[in-house]
Amino acid sequence: MSDLIVKYNELTAEEFIELWETVWGNGPSLEQTRIAMKHTLFRVSIWDGDYIVAMARMNGDMGLNYYIKDVVVRPEYQGKGIGRMLINELRRFINDNGVKGTDIFVELCAVPDKIPFYAKFGFEANEAQRLKIYHHVE
Repeated sequence: MSDLIVKYNELTAEEFIELWETVWGNGPSLEQTRIAMKHTLFRVSIWDGDYIVAMARMNGDMGLNYYIKDVVVRPEYQGKGIGRMLINELRRFINDNGVKGTDIFVELCAVPDKIPFYAKFGFEANEAQRLKIYHHVE
């Protein structure tokens, strides 16, 4: 691993799907992903030369709420501090863009084995349960 490069708001739909599939299997459609990239509040990607190794997205309303999505580090790059880099970049974005002197709700969803990673940053579970539905668009 040489010097890593951090890029902001350059993550393409194709790169997103490529990274998604390294961790979660079949990715979303290209059309869905292009729309998602267009409407994402902030995207950060990390590169090892010309090779994309990690990404994360931020959704939110820029006032009260931010939601961290799709934090992915290629398996062969995990355990090298790259996930920490992503979270720090997302938090920097919130700090740079949030209303000064206020508290802002930052939320994410994590599978159980990733909870200790996020806990290092101060994230903690609450009593709310995540509810979901996959709505098929006709």
